[in-house]
Amino acid sequence: MATLFANRRLLSGLALALAGALALGAGWYFRSIASDRDVVEMRGKDAAMLFGVALPDIEGRQQSLGQWKGKVLIVNFWATWCVPCRTEMPEFVKFQSEFGAKGLQFVGIAADEPGKVKNFALELGLNYPALIGGFGAIDLSKTLGNRLGALPFTVIVDRSGHVVHTQLGPIKDADLRSIVTQLL
Repeated sequence: MATLFANRRLLSGLALALAGALALGAGWYFRSIASDRDVVEMRGKDAAMLFGVALPDIEGRQQSLGQWKGKVLIVNFWATWCVPCRTEMPEFVKFQSEFGAKGLQFVGIAADEPGKVKNFALELGLNYPALIGGFGAIDLSKTLGNRLGALPFTVIVDRSGHVVHTQLGPIKDADLRSIVTQLL
């Protein structure tokens, strides 16, 4: 009986690991086939539409993205079930700590359920707002250039309110650092 239970736990663990590996592989695959035609050119365009968006935070309070106008704003579309999203978020926490006082503001828009987002935010020690976009988050990301509707998707807005970078898939730390230091 104990052997049967141990085998079941092992199989469950293997199935979970396989599902995670497949999700990660699919994310990297879609990132590798994503081309310039999959991300609408948004560089230099006004982010006024983005600043007009208001979504609930993990406590249910409405937060307008317009409150961060004048800062270097990094909006990251993500979900708790998205392995590449979860992988890059600890670096975002570090960047927010390092550059927040200089005018950098990360905002996560989750295509997920409020309870799951809140639990993950607490687990990660998220130090920037996590807003709940639900399924509408994907539609919003599409208006900002995410033609595939894939996650993660990141939009970087300069202090004057213009989109300076969009990224489908995980953004590399060195690339993010280069962009942020030029904008601050």
